[in-house]
Amino acid sequence: MVALLAAEEAARAEGARVVAGVDEAGRGALAGPVFAAAVAFTPGAIVLGLDDSKLLAPEVREELAPRIRRVAAAWGVGSASAAEIDALGIAPATFLAMRRALDGLAASGTQPDFVLVDGFPIPSLPVPQRAVVRGDASVACIAAASILAKTSRDAVLRGLDAASPWYGFAAHKGYGSAAHLAALRRHGPSPDHRLSFAGVLSSGRTASTVAAA
Repeated sequence: MVALLAAEEAARAEGARVVAGVDEAGRGALAGPVFAAAVAFTPGAIVLGLDDSKLLAPEVREELAPRIRRVAAAWGVGSASAAEIDALGIAPATFLAMRRALDGLAASGTQPDFVLVDGFPIPSLPVPQRAVVRGDASVACIAAASILAKTSRDAVLRGLDAASPWYGFAAHKGYGSAAHLAALRRHGPSPDHRLSFAGVLSSGRTASTVAAA
């Protein structure tokens, strides 16, 4: 756990008072929004079991998420819809979701003065930041953000599954599994699909709200 806190402690040593970690979930899916979360911990705060959300079993992520919300000094979650992804492109939409997550964190009364973000820096961010490759597995606040983003998105996909069960969203969470691609070929894309993505375009059907036959 000490290693996971090193990046935050280094930022504080450079003068930062509030350090937030940011990560996304759902960037590579064919359907549903892309989500992001921002998490700020007080110095020395520890949530045991933090790791890259993709490496954790679903039940572990779901158990960790409320613990992160309780322990964090502040947290925020943001998203960009499938329509926004199609209009903007996936990278700009992902950064939009990240900025919305940071806005949510700030709305709670905690304004970060340094951001640690997984992967790539957020364009035009008005506060200093550092991009950390594989930060979701090596930085505590980024790992926490990855878990909140993933569990928040999974909840939305379960809701989409209840509305359109023939796609199997609850099982594959919008990613391009064989079952999902087969459902796309059969039913065509829904309004929740990302129509600009190749896996959706190759289904050969237009967007439809028609229920499964």
